[in-house]
Amino acid sequence: MALEMDHDCPKCGEEATFYRSASTALHLGEKTKWRCTECGYGFIKINGIDSSVA
Repeated sequence: MALEMDHDCPKCGEEATFYRSASTALHLGEKTKWRCTECGYGFIKINGIDSSVA
């Protein structure tokens, strides 16, 4: 998995670069934590499901 990705940041109001701050294996799949390099906003993805999407 990549260490960085481009993603929409709700705090910055535009697309920003996010870095992978943590990763672990769960029974649901891989859990990864991502942080915005600009403002520090974070979100979690578990097995491809994004917590930043409402």
